[in-house]
Parts: sequence; C-alpha cells; structure tokens
Amino acid sequence: MPPGADIASQLQDVRRRIDAAAHRSHRSSADIQLVAVSKTFPPEAVREAARAGQRAFGENKVQEALDKQPSLADLDLEWHLIGHLQSNKAKKAAPAFACIESIDSLPLLQKIDAAARDAGVRPRVLIQVDLAGEATKHGATEDDVMTIVEAATRAPGVDLQGLMILPPFPDNPEDSRPWFRRLRDLRDRLVGRGVDPSVLRHLSMGMSHDFEVAIEEGSTIVRVGTAIFGKRAPGAA
Repeated sequence: MPPGADIASQLQDVRRRIDAAAHRSHRSSADIQLVAVSKTFPPEAVREAARAGQRAFGENKVQEALDKQPSLADLDLEWHLIGHLQSNKAKKAAPAFACIESIDSLPLLQKIDAAARDAGVRPRVLIQVDLAGEATKHGATEDDVMTIVEAATRAPGVDLQGLMILPPFPDNPEDSRPWFRRLRDLRDRLVGRGVDPSVLRHLSMGMSHDFEVAIEEGSTIVRVGTAIFGKRAPGAA
C-alpha cells in the first residue's frame, strides 16, 4: 500500500462521487456497483477496504487473484476478473470469480462455459467490446457481439448479464463520453433486435479517471482502483 494512503477515506470519497453522479443523472446510486480494483495491491489493502464496507474487488490476472484469495477467505468478498483472460486459464478462472467481465470471443465463452459446468459453478459474465479498434486492447468487435450474446444465452454454465468496455485513455474525462454512449447504444440495438433485456442489464464502464461521466451515461458497474488504493508502484501492471 502506498505510504500515507487512507483507503477508508478514499473509498468514502469515491462513494460520495458516485452518489453525486447518480443524482445528476436522476438515478439511484443503489443501482451502481463499485468494483474496487485491487490488482498489484496486497491482501492487506483488500482487507482494509473490506473493513470500510467494500465487498466487490477486481483483478486483472487469474494467478494474482488465486494468490490473494486464501488469506482473505474469512471475508465475504465478490471477485471480478476484469483483465484479459487467456483460454488456457479458463479452468482456474471459472470457479475463482463470481463475475468474469472480459469475455471477448466465442471460443473463450465456450471454454468458460465448459469449465464452469465441470466445476459446478455458474459465474456471471460480461462481454468485453472493443469499439475503438486499439491494437493493445482486447474485446469483441461490434459485429461479433450478437453471435457471442446468442451463444451465451444458450450456455448453461454462465449467466450473461451485460457488456463491458475499456475505451482509449482520455486526456479529459469528457473524452470518454462518446465511447460510453456507443456501448449503451449498442446494448439498446441488441435489445431492439430481440435480445432479452435482462441478459444485458449491466454496462461495466468507467474507471478512476472517468467513472462519473460513465455513470451519467448509464454505467451500472464502475471499476475504480487508483482513487481508492492510491497510485500503483512504477512498473506495476
């Protein structure tokens, strides 16, 4: 944990900002889930946030989460995988996470579905969408999303709940707004094409630098790390 970081007070400030953004957009903050992104931070930081009432935590890497979870098993936590998932990690990921937010292809969905059924679990999943076509990021193309949605609704091992986006990092939070709107519009078009709204009820969008804008554009899950835990060590993933 970075020196001087006060996780409890920073968590309280993030919640206050979520409340304010929800109020501005005539929404209830109760409809917005805060996922505290604990990647690269030690279990002690997670425990401190949990003491302050935080339950959902996000990790980028399967193994890092698996390394942390045993020492936190006494806490009632909900783990989200928010980073790219390699298909060869599906067997480990399926039982380790309540929610996998980074399903970005049909083969990966199929791997998670099979692994979840083998493990006797049914994780919630979100489809990660790449609307910007960035070479350094993962995500399904807009054209492929419908195929993955249709397959996920038929897959008994997963519970499809929505879409996720990781847009280009903005110089200004307002720069993220068009990407959030595009994801919301994509969701609305899918529903218009006959997809059950209940399987697309969540939009995971917004991080420390732009989560308030995301909430104004309809986000139901925000993934906030730096604003809660402080800056990551240089070189941290």
